[in-house]
Amino acid sequence: MDLIDIVGIEGYIQTIYMAVYPDKLLLLDGGCRTDVAKVLDYIKDTLGRPVTDLKVVMVTHMHPDHAGGAVLLKQATGCLIVSADKEKPWYFGQAGRDLQMIDIGLSHFVASRQGKGFEPLWYDPVLVPDIAVKEGDTVPGFADWEILETPGHTDRDLTLWHRPSHVMYTADLILRIKQGYTAPYLITLPDAYRRSVEKVRALAPKEVLFAHGGRGALKDKVYLDLIRRTPKEPRTVYHTLQHTFMR
Repeated sequence: MDLIDIVGIEGYIQTIYMAVYPDKLLLLDGGCRTDVAKVLDYIKDTLGRPVTDLKVVMVTHMHPDHAGGAVLLKQATGCLIVSADKEKPWYFGQAGRDLQMIDIGLSHFVASRQGKGFEPLWYDPVLVPDIAVKEGDTVPGFADWEILETPGHTDRDLTLWHRPSHVMYTADLILRIKQGYTAPYLITLPDAYRRSVEKVRALAPKEVLFAHGGRGALKDKVYLDLIRRTPKEPRTVYHTLQHTFMR
């Protein structure tokens, strides 16, 4: 059946988008663990639907505001978790556990800057999706949504492309700050990031859904500026600390 609408649910520090169909629902990202109740209440109270209508939760990458709620949503609704096909977890080993705690801390920092109170954000650092997807696959049960691999922010970022309507959810690939656009602070793979922005640019979506900053259309100049301003070296927490203490 045809897509009815794509609604935005304001989460703890990001917007969570839900694709609404007459008989099923698709969550375009997993949100924070503290967002789970908001998603379930939206389904029940705003849409007037049973929570079991939620069939798939995508996880575009493993950061707290995109992966933190996925397992809890699966437990509450029976939905499938769909994420990137990667051999190793993003938070691999002890170094990965340390990095996850840093990322949770950064999420709390963002929340404080937004005037939000403290919320528990911990989640299992190892995600085992029910279905792993790659470039060109479609979302299981939602054949009108195509998977694009758009790494750069991390090594496994996914973008979701609704080709029939030319609407695209780019997760953290591009951030909208006030009326401007920028890359995320963390860019693990700069060369891959430039290629990912170019991939989105080539498809020329009519509307882009941003995890941070709402939704809107992008002019070609925005893509070119993002590509031009991408750093040549990785920009991660570790690199920042290293350069700070080496000065």
